Amino acid sequence: MADPFGSWSLDREIVLVKVINHPRHRVFAAWMDPDALAQWYGPTGLAIESIEADIREGGVWRFDMVGMFEGREQRFPNLMRFLEIVPNERIVMDYGTPDPEDPDRFRVTVTFDEQSDGKTVLTMRQLHPTRARRQFVIGFGAVEYGLQTLDGLVAWLDGQMGGAAG
Repeated sequence: MADPFGSWSLDREIVLVKVINHPRHRVFAAWMDPDALAQWYGPTGLAIESIEADIREGGVWRFDMVGMFEGREQRFPNLMRFLEIVPNERIVMDYGTPDPEDPDRFRVTVTFDEQSDGKTVLTMRQLHPTRARRQFVIGFGAVEYGLQTLDGLVAWLDGQMGGAAG
């Protein structure tokens, strides 16, 4: 199969943007700290259990999202492989399950841009392997879950700073 990430195609893309009332070095640092990631990452109602956290270019973060569904605990295994990390600017990763042949793996690019007022514009771009896969993940709520994740990041940052953005 051809490399689905060799070119960027808008019909396979999901873009989430959040303006965060914290300077970009703090927002970026929240992504680089494995303990912090496990506290804020993921949709509302799901806990993160880190299995392996090597947050560096070439490293991986393997974790389970854990939650109660239909009266029983369910686990969703996840793997992020960090391809590029430019401090305070950009993180590029492949995201999927721990299966090395995961056909639904997608590429994520997170950028951190600081406004003149010190707030950070965080942009998270996902590139899915096919248009159909993009439609599927939108259908099950991936956009809402992604926004919940970014809200979790803001809440975590606010808690670390006592609500102050310094």
